[in-house]
Amino acid sequence: MEFRVGEALIGEGYEVAHVDLLIGTKDSPVAQAFAGALSNLSAGHTPLLAVLRPNLITKPPVVIVPKVTIKNMEQAELVFGAAQAAVAKAVADAVEEGIIPKDKAEDYLVIASIFIHPNAKNKHKIYYYNYGATKLALRRAMNNFPDVDTMLKEKDKSFHPLVGRKLTKLWDPPYLQIAIDIPNLEEVLNILSQIPESDHIIFEVGTPLVKRYGSEVILKLREVKPDAFYVLDLKTLDVGNLEARMAADATANAVVISGLAPVSTIVKGIKEAEKTGIMSYIDMMNVEDPISTLQKIMSSNVKPDVVELHRAIDNELSPPPWSLVKEIKKFKVIVGVAGGIRPENVAEVVSAGADIVVVGRAITKARDIEGAVRRFMSVLKPDTDQFRIMTDF
Repeated sequence: MEFRVGEALIGEGYEVAHVDLLIGTKDSPVAQAFAGALSNLSAGHTPLLAVLRPNLITKPPVVIVPKVTIKNMEQAELVFGAAQAAVAKAVADAVEEGIIPKDKAEDYLVIASIFIHPNAKNKHKIYYYNYGATKLALRRAMNNFPDVDTMLKEKDKSFHPLVGRKLTKLWDPPYLQIAIDIPNLEEVLNILSQIPESDHIIFEVGTPLVKRYGSEVILKLREVKPDAFYVLDLKTLDVGNLEARMAADATANAVVISGLAPVSTIVKGIKEAEKTGIMSYIDMMNVEDPISTLQKIMSSNVKPDVVELHRAIDNELSPPPWSLVKEIKKFKVIVGVAGGIRPENVAEVVSAGADIVVVGRAITKARDIEGAVRRFMSVLKPDTDQFRIMTDF
């Protein structure tokens, strides 16, 4: 008994084809689902067998299930015509080409769930797109694509075409984190519009900006940079779980908790961040002994995602914070460095091992904002996908 899963999307516009597919033997759960689909009809989602022509089904047999409710005869004709024929031809060709072994064709059953947009009109595109998507989904199913390593490799590189890039992990350091502390939304939006696109740039929604407009100011920033990674700098000192939840509700990708907070507050904040799927930063600004503080936090069996060694604006004549980077990295955390970083010393910061270089006024107050960003980025690294042509994933 075996069954496998395949998926594929091919095409563009209203005629785009998306196929979700199960293929399994006649003693597998696929057989039960196959029989259930044909014997339990649903209005607008009537299952149908794939036929090469009337009176000639495929081997293996295929039941097609429309994902989108069929509301009129024009839509029904596209499903019961172009799409049905495309799926049937793809399965037959898959047997001929050895994607499905010929000697197994009588043993398998296939369920193909197909997407036909209500505004789709061109039957030729529907036919060719659904043919390609069905055959690709079959090939992937029979090859168990993707394997786990491919999934893990691609999960932070890829993006859903209807959503956009949503990096949820900082997996490819070093990053440039642009700290936006200006409490003037109009000015902030203007600055954002001048910053070039890069998957190695993240944005810190600074405490002054948050204090003036609230945590949901991120939603306004997403109108300019909808797919960016936003760090909400709440510098939490109390009710860590509540403020981490506020950050998640505001669509932040990470929340900043002050290292001066009680350990219990920090632990609650880290746990809530983990629960809601965002990252936790511990800001060590004004913390006398960051290493001791981190040890106390980790003694509670939690670990922040990022430790930020932060020299305050009012204390920029003190020794540089990046001297502790290597010691902090022994705890297997991402290390950010903030305070007094300029184009002339950013290479030194990166050489010290910093994973995140936090820069504020050197960019946000620059006369040429884009040029300032590019000067910092020249020391970091190119975009992840700069040399890759995206097709399937």
